[in-house]
Amino acid sequence: MYYRSRNRSHLFPRRCTLSLTLYYHPLSSFCHKVLVALYEIDTPFDRRIIDFGDDKDRAELLAVSPIGKFPVIRDHARKRDVVETTIIIEYLDHCFAGDLIPGVWEDALQVRLWDRFFDNYLQMPMQQIVSDRMQGGKGDVKKERATLEIAYGMIDKQMAGRTWVAGPGFSMADCAAAPALFYTSTVQSFPPGLTHLQAYFDRLMERPSVQRVMIEAKPYFQFYPFVDAVPKRFL
Repeated sequence: MYYRSRNRSHLFPRRCTLSLTLYYHPLSSFCHKVLVALYEIDTPFDRRIIDFGDDKDRAELLAVSPIGKFPVIRDHARKRDVVETTIIIEYLDHCFAGDLIPGVWEDALQVRLWDRFFDNYLQMPMQQIVSDRMQGGKGDVKKERATLEIAYGMIDKQMAGRTWVAGPGFSMADCAAAPALFYTSTVQSFPPGLTHLQAYFDRLMERPSVQRVMIEAKPYFQFYPFVDAVPKRFL
């Protein structure tokens, strides 16, 4: 596998022979984001599913991520552990000749903007709502639901006349969008009339890399607190 030409020859050798292990869980939305990226750039990797209820698994995760969060990519060849989903995807795209970060600066800036948008304004509120249900559903999540409502409208406006959310093609931002929209749609349905948002979601769910992630997650959806809202086609 070869790098794209981005004047990076001073940073990495031309041929990449990395051996990777992904520490993750198939139900985790943030892990889905990295899995989509791995499948998009067709990069082989070893899998290490982490069960937080297992002491050995927790210890193994802490060895590569002292803060105890996944996903984590371990690059055995370079003896490097890479954390945080956006940084992981940037790293993979850089090392494995991916096409997830556009070469045009303005497009790349938009990709990074929308990547953060989906993580911060969809994933984070969604996780608060899921956490509240796991604790009995007695908390106040009105703020989180209002954030999702605003975010849905912003995405619908962005997607008018577009196929993908930023840049000319499928990008890191779309890797972030797929799990974010899938899970948020189970805690708060898309408002009627947001046809651009709905069409974008449907395109994401039809993407082969996303379909693969959803198939792998299927056995685990039974443990998801909002499984009753997961569309039947994913179960």
